[in-house]
Amino acid sequence: MTGFIFRRLLQSIVLIKFVLVFVFLLLHLTGDPVRVMAPDGATEQDIEQLRHEMGLDKPLLTQYGIFFWGAIKGDFGVSFEHGEPAMKIVIEHLPATVELAFSAFLISVLIGIPLGCLAAFRENTVYDQSMMFGAVLGQAVPDFGMGLMMILVFSVFLGWLPPFGRGDWSNLLMPAVAASLYHTARLARLMRSEMLEVIRQDYITTARSKGVANRSVIFRHALKNASIPIVTVLGIDLALTLGGTVIIETVFAWPGVGRLTVQAIHNRDFPIVQSAVFLMASTFVIINMLVDIIYTYLDPRIKY
Repeated sequence: MTGFIFRRLLQSIVLIKFVLVFVFLLLHLTGDPVRVMAPDGATEQDIEQLRHEMGLDKPLLTQYGIFFWGAIKGDFGVSFEHGEPAMKIVIEHLPATVELAFSAFLISVLIGIPLGCLAAFRENTVYDQSMMFGAVLGQAVPDFGMGLMMILVFSVFLGWLPPFGRGDWSNLLMPAVAASLYHTARLARLMRSEMLEVIRQDYITTARSKGVANRSVIFRHALKNASIPIVTVLGIDLALTLGGTVIIETVFAWPGVGRLTVQAIHNRDFPIVQSAVFLMASTFVIINMLVDIIYTYLDPRIKY
């Protein structure tokens, strides 16, 4: 296990390095940030002076060398727009994203897994068909569309919930539900298919023939053996939710890393974008490595 973790760490470092190279080159193809930041009426001399102060007058390879050396030390430069260390600004917005992502993740787990289990144990009933129809619909409706409809119904028409901003649970409810919709539907469908495959196995039939209670059959035998692909999806969903709430944060004006990144891309604030991408890529890699480690505890047959 120790050797596996060490190899995964090395692979993760290489992967994050390639992500940073890709983002660095892609951002420099989007346009000149100096032109965006220069005030109206600025002369070419003023623009060149600003470009020199921002370090953007150096060759591209030199800029990348400075950026990469700083990234190794955790320094992604100073934000062009805010005038503060970029990573500091991203970390300040991180709690809002974590709050929204974990709330959406918790909703998807608490709703998706029980619905999938019940549908499997009531196969081909009205409940099963209704749940499957709802799951397909949940995967088909985009999260931003659901978010806009929820704002229209619960904020504009009914006035029950605030439409924008971050505050108490009432501000969190609609964005969390909208962000969890797709993941809940997919998790329910996957849970149903895995449970159907497991409950048709011989050991489940044997347990039932011995008079084992149905609840014990579900939780002690079937659920554990169906959980490996579920854990994989949960790990991916958590990582995607942490890094994929950009649209939801924009729709609900949620002050998280996603909304900050969108604003930074619009303003060509390279240090902010690079810091956010590094943070999210690292999170994704770490979560996937933890999922691989959890496999061994769920199924002792898996060895690394």
